[in-house]
Order: sequence, then structure tokens, then C-alpha cells
Amino acid sequence: MNVVCLDLEGVLVPEIWIAFSEESGIGELRRTTRDEPDYDKLMNWRLGILKEHGLGLRQIQDTIAKVDPLPGAKDFLDELRSITQVIIISDTFEQFATPLMKKLGWPTLLCNSLEVAEDGTITGYRMRCPQSKLTTVKALQSAGCETIACGDSFNDLAMIKAGRNGFLFRTTDQIRTDHPEIPAFEQYGDLLHAIRAVL
Repeated sequence: MNVVCLDLEGVLVPEIWIAFSEESGIGELRRTTRDEPDYDKLMNWRLGILKEHGLGLRQIQDTIAKVDPLPGAKDFLDELRSITQVIIISDTFEQFATPLMKKLGWPTLLCNSLEVAEDGTITGYRMRCPQSKLTTVKALQSAGCETIACGDSFNDLAMIKAGRNGFLFRTTDQIRTDHPEIPAFEQYGDLLHAIRAVL
């Protein structure tokens, strides 16, 4: 059985932190996993900036409510789900992702959780499991599934390399240069064609 494992942000929806950076005017929050390989370092840095500016979950969710999937993403996902099983594996948080899942037609999503105080302050976060993307792909493989993975960032590379096939989608020039062995695509139609070819 084949399972396609997709990253969420940058692949199907815009980067939430970039959208919030633009909405809040805090340029530092544009930094994402495309720029920083160490996720814990990145998240702790983000939480420090939120605390410094007195911002919490409500303000981020207000921004997310205005965010739509990337143009063509839902059609791509619908077509892909009609030919194989698809799981979205993301390092985002359920408190961020739920409104976006509604706009994508409620695909299966595995992600993390925020720790939020009563006043809405984000006090921390809980990863679903260590190395969540790679661990999930390995768990699927141990259950007899063949995985095909696609993402755009440093934190997607392990799951892409661990699968039977893997692809980069709208990645950075640096990641593309560092990993010429991974086919890279810019358009959903090309990515869909490549996935169909290996199913």
C-alpha cells in the first residue's frame, strides 16, 4: 500500500509565521524551517518574540482565519486523494491548522500542539513525537506501507530520504543545490505527474 506524506506549509498553504509577520509588522517572524534547520531553536526564538510583543494565540488565529490554501492546492490534493492515500505530516500545531484543514476538505493531518495559558499566552509546545516526520514515515513503513514524501524545508528532508520516493516542492535554492539527488518541482501538475509515475 502506498501512502503519500505531504508537508503542509509552503506546499499546500502559505507559511503561517510569514503571514503573521506581515500582519503584525514583526519582520523577525519571517524566519521558518526553510531558513533554520533546528526546529526547537526556531520555536523557542519565536515564542520569545511573541512574549516580547505581548502577542498570543488569538492574534495568530485571527491572521490564520484570513489565510487561504495556495492557488491550486485543493485541486491537487483532491486529485491525489482520488488515486492514493495521503497524510499531511506537519510541524505546525493543531490550534493553527484546523481552519486550514476545513478549507482543504479535511484531509488527514498529523501535527503538534501548543501549550496555551488561560489568557491566550503561548507558553510552550508539545511535539507529537521526536523527529515527528521521520518517525511517522518509519511507523507507516513498519505497518507495511510504502511511503512517498514531499516537502520544501530542512525538516522535510529526513522523511523524503527515508521513503521509496521523495520530492521537493517550491523549495529554496540552497536546499535544491545541496540535494540535487531529490527531484524538485514548482508546479502542482508536475508534482502530481511525478507521484503518479511512481505509484
